Amino acid sequence: MRALRNLMPLPLALALAACAVGPDYRAPTLAEPAALARAEAELVTPEAVEREFWRGFDDPLLSELVEEAFDANHDLRIALARHDRSLALLRQSRRDLAPSVTAQGGASHQRASADQMPQATRSQRDFESYDAGVAALWELDFFGRVRRAVEAQQAEAEASAADVRAMQVVVVGELVDQYVRLRGLQEQLRVARANADNQRESLALVDARLEAGRGTEFDSVRARAQLESTLSRIPALQGEIAAIVHRLAVLTGREPGALIARLEAPAPLPALHQRVAVGLPGELLRRRPDIAAAERRLHAATASIGVATADLYPRFTLSGLLGTQAASTGDLFGRDSQTRLVALGVDWSFLDSGRVRARMAAADADAEANLARYEQTVLQALEEAETALARYAQSLREREHLEAAAAASAEAARQARVRFEVGVIDFLEVIDSERSRLEAEDGLAQSSVRAATALVGVYRALAGGWEERMDAPRQANAEPALSST
Repeated sequence: MRALRNLMPLPLALALAACAVGPDYRAPTLAEPAALARAEAELVTPEAVEREFWRGFDDPLLSELVEEAFDANHDLRIALARHDRSLALLRQSRRDLAPSVTAQGGASHQRASADQMPQATRSQRDFESYDAGVAALWELDFFGRVRRAVEAQQAEAEASAADVRAMQVVVVGELVDQYVRLRGLQEQLRVARANADNQRESLALVDARLEAGRGTEFDSVRARAQLESTLSRIPALQGEIAAIVHRLAVLTGREPGALIARLEAPAPLPALHQRVAVGLPGELLRRRPDIAAAERRLHAATASIGVATADLYPRFTLSGLLGTQAASTGDLFGRDSQTRLVALGVDWSFLDSGRVRARMAAADADAEANLARYEQTVLQALEEAETALARYAQSLREREHLEAAAAASAEAARQARVRFEVGVIDFLEVIDSERSRLEAEDGLAQSSVRAATALVGVYRALAGGWEERMDAPRQANAEPALSST
């Protein structure tokens, strides 16, 4: 205790001037955009974005698949495991703020050689030693090295939580995108089959006229060629449908063929929204999880500068040992066998400051890179939102024109068949009109898919598709935030 009292004045004096070296983090401020989609003002509303946007499509099967992906998607499981790892590292780093206490013990037996002790008997040359004790080691964090390390790890843990939300956006966005593509392909397949049925009727009509002596072989060959061309589209569409069904199964954590029975029945495409709630422009920057992750990693990089800077200053450690040591087990816990040690250690790298300053320069460069990455992420988020809204607006206009074209083409094909049956036109015009009808209806189906996927792209850009419940238990188990002062 006398030794401890002699060592106490120095730590107490240093504690009065204790501080955390390195820069204190201040979140960067960026100018918020005045508005989103200025050119498409009639498309957007300032209402809050619906995170569970897929429910607005009123498709129970789609909602079921999304919930299943939340529970079983492997990319999400990987992201959650990484978040758990970062929380475990945060708990470990916080332990460095307190003394580390360990228990130790040992037993040894040694026999000295007869050359070393020529006058001793064999029993006198045998030595036994037993010891047990509790040791403590505490780094006195006068210059904030440990605190900055904890600050950096806490920011990294918060970044990993944002990564989980970002992965949710990606997974849900891809799942909904693939689902609407599936329904669009099924519509294209229906159109192809319907047109093939019409062309079979046309071929039968031509063959009947040929047998009656009122048609030509040329008309029959052209009709058969048109039918075979349409039929060739069906296997390609079926292959694409199978690929998407397999992808949806993997996204929900299943083997590729697990959803065939549930998805083989065609269903209409989700209804498209004429107005999209995008919220206020500044909310986009606060809602996007990739922006939050980039900002937290900037914080971690800034705190790491303090960790590197602290190596310019001496590192003080206070260690102690309380134990017992004896030559026999019977005396191990006797009064005279007690041992104790209190020591203050100093480790200072001032003679190797070149290495320390190199690490500081590397930490500065890392922080600068993370700042640029954060600013780039913000700009990319705004770009994605503006581009997605523009694409959706244009896809709605395209679809409107193609609806009119499909209706006109269907009417033209009907009239061409009537005119052919009464002998006003030849069959070549019927074939051309049916080809135009197929192209128009197929183009409309493809346009509907593009519009639906563009809408999904809008919600992905607006960071729809993630739920707080996924990482709430982990956040609740995390310890309170550490002050960075």
